Amino acid sequence: MLIRNETAGDIPAISRVITQALMMLAQSTGTEAGIVERLRADGALALSLVAEDQGKVIGYLAASMARIGTQDGWGLIGPLAVLPSRHHQGIGTALMAEALHRLQTTCCGAALVGDPAYYHRFGFRAFPGLTVAGCPPEVVQALPFDNIEPHGELIHHPAFGLDQ
Repeated sequence: MLIRNETAGDIPAISRVITQALMMLAQSTGTEAGIVERLRADGALALSLVAEDQGKVIGYLAASMARIGTQDGWGLIGPLAVLPSRHHQGIGTALMAEALHRLQTTCCGAALVGDPAYYHRFGFRAFPGLTVAGCPPEVVQALPFDNIEPHGELIHHPAFGLDQ
């Protein structure tokens, strides 16, 4: 398996991976591939990583820049998607490890909205006062690289369609 930056030829496969992977989640809106398309169109993808196996895209991770409260410089991870047929093979873990390695050179931390049981293994956790409107506080998580606790609303790129 190879983790690498996306290429233009990967874009249709990326959309398929995101759609197939996230349709399995109850909270999926079916619009997640469109979010990535809008981030790409706006030049807002700080990272766009694919996991490739034998020439086929089997996983994907996007990261865009975000703000928490008044602090800029956060890398917002999402979506992270792996083909359902390839779950439990370490693909998501490999994508996340590479993303965190890269974000540490340019960001003060990483943030996301997701399952605490999954993301805890990477060091993500909820913080008092870290919020996203309409989301349960336990799913709004961060991993500060400078040990400064984040406080405030996690502000996403407009492509996510959240009121900001």
